Amino acid sequence: MEETSPSLLNTLKFEDVLRSVQEDVAHLAAEFLSYESLWQFLAIILAGIVGFFLSRVPVTRLKKLAASRERSDVLFHAAVSSARIVWPVVTALLLWITIPVFGQFGLRNEILRVAASLLNAWIIVRLITSNIRDGLVANTLTLLAWLIAALYILRLLQPVTESLDSTIIELGGVKFSILRLLTSLAVAAFALWLGRIAGDAAQAQLRSSKKLTPSMAGLLGQVLKIAFIIIAILIALQVVGVNLTALTILSGTLGIGIGFGLQAIFSNFVSGLIILIEKSVKVGDFIELQSGVTGLVREINIRSTLVTTNDNVDILVPNEEFIKAQVINWTLREARRRVRVPFGVAYGSDKELVRKAGLEAAEEVEWTLKGMPGRTPQVWLTKFGDSALEFELVAWLTDAAVSRPARVIADYNWAIHTALEKYELEIPFPQRDLHLKSATGLNVTVETRSEKSDKAKFDSDTD
Repeated sequence: MEETSPSLLNTLKFEDVLRSVQEDVAHLAAEFLSYESLWQFLAIILAGIVGFFLSRVPVTRLKKLAASRERSDVLFHAAVSSARIVWPVVTALLLWITIPVFGQFGLRNEILRVAASLLNAWIIVRLITSNIRDGLVANTLTLLAWLIAALYILRLLQPVTESLDSTIIELGGVKFSILRLLTSLAVAAFALWLGRIAGDAAQAQLRSSKKLTPSMAGLLGQVLKIAFIIIAILIALQVVGVNLTALTILSGTLGIGIGFGLQAIFSNFVSGLIILIEKSVKVGDFIELQSGVTGLVREINIRSTLVTTNDNVDILVPNEEFIKAQVINWTLREARRRVRVPFGVAYGSDKELVRKAGLEAAEEVEWTLKGMPGRTPQVWLTKFGDSALEFELVAWLTDAAVSRPARVIADYNWAIHTALEKYELEIPFPQRDLHLKSATGLNVTVETRSEKSDKAKFDSDTD
């Protein structure tokens, strides 16, 4: 008996599949045009209406949950995404329940099956577009969802899966089917995505907790996020078929990597733990580093600390810098601090009038702390300068002023200048008189005087 060649078998299978597709398409077209399709369309409309009213309560609760969270919170995105699919999910469930009911009464249900399949694909697409920002990944998953729905509608899903399951490939001496490979990769990708989402949710929940400090909540959130991702990676490797006992070699290599290439990362991690335990720097503190970075601490992460300057510039500072270098924490114990603003007036000015002008200037500035005994503004005479009597306005500042050092000094300088002009107190500047003496050569002498003059004085003496 002559055997049939594999190519001929494949050709026959393809012809059978093509013939089956043509028959299914013709059958669906005939059913769409039949009177019995009217009951199916009515069932679809009824399922949509009932699903709409049943989904109102969960949708309202999800919207309230989203309104109570920040936009950057993972729970906000989860609530918004869930609210968008509640109605189609309830409608799809009602349709899948209606399909066997129609079958029990001997009614056709092909249109119901098509509608439910398309609705399932649409739900998946909405979830993908809401939670995956990568355009290539989102488009690939969207195409895959519609492809599976099309195969199910045309009754080709089972033949395709059987064909993929029967196709065996060999990698590294291990034989497995294409279906198992694709399924393992899909489960692994889903585990990684779910681990990342769970980590973000745990991190957001800890940060919103009132029982933990923002710094501790941030660190615990980072640790939980990494733990969830590691668990997801282990699950993904197990699903793919990687022997986890081989990871012992990887752990040894990782230890060597920490000792050499990852030493800085490990050092920053330990420094972050020390910062959180000592509480020397907390979220919300206004700090000044030895490197010149000045700003508000926003986040303390495992590797670095996020500092936002007054110019709204975000700077990632390695945690190690907070341990090895000097750190000025302006708000460690108390946010109120004292500022000294130097200014000068001409010799011969009334000192009491200068004091009055300085105190009035302090009263005009919004940053001045008022009503606290022992912390009232003062005017000090600090030095007899070359050109002026040098004073300092000494004032205690409010809590809000500590994070605006540049603006505070500018406001005090502005108020002092206004007050000095009000009382006609002169602000001196150095004057230089040039004496030119000519003999065998040219000798130039420069002297500095404190008197105010608008022109230079030239004296020419000839021997």
